[in-house]
Amino acid sequence: MTQNPPIDEGSAIPGVPHRWTALTIALTAIGFVVFWPLGLAMLVYVLWGERILAEARSESGIAAKVKRATEDLGRTFREEFRPRGAADAAGGASRGSCGFGAFKRTGNAQFDAWRDAELRRLDEERRKLDETTAAFEAHLRAERGAHDDSRQREEFDRFMSGRHQG
Repeated sequence: MTQNPPIDEGSAIPGVPHRWTALTIALTAIGFVVFWPLGLAMLVYVLWGERILAEARSESGIAAKVKRATEDLGRTFREEFRPRGAADAAGGASRGSCGFGAFKRTGNAQFDAWRDAELRRLDEERRKLDETTAAFEAHLRAERGAHDDSRQREEFDRFMSGRHQG
């Protein structure tokens, strides 16, 4: 006696996955009518949803790959931009104002010394530029305030002269 293949209870048509029900077809069509990206998202879910979810759950899935890539990037970042510590403060010069750590040494003492001097010079130039910018902004605020005061005085004088005439 031969055994019948298992029946897919969700599918009315043999060979068609049970995901294609009247409800999913109707929701997909309504999604395209209302807002086409919604219909497209429903279509993608119906066609590839189970495969995408299975891939995300597996150890070799997309989520695991993203996690590994993120860990690798973090490790590389920590190695390249190690935090400033006692060794850098005692033996090394300032490493710039970028705020996320020291640059790696090249092994060439002359080049490292030149780079450190250039970075100190650039830090000083940046500080001077910031001071000049702050002074200029203060000057503009003072000018605008004086201009506003004189304009307000003129408006008040016009108001008063019009009031005495009427």
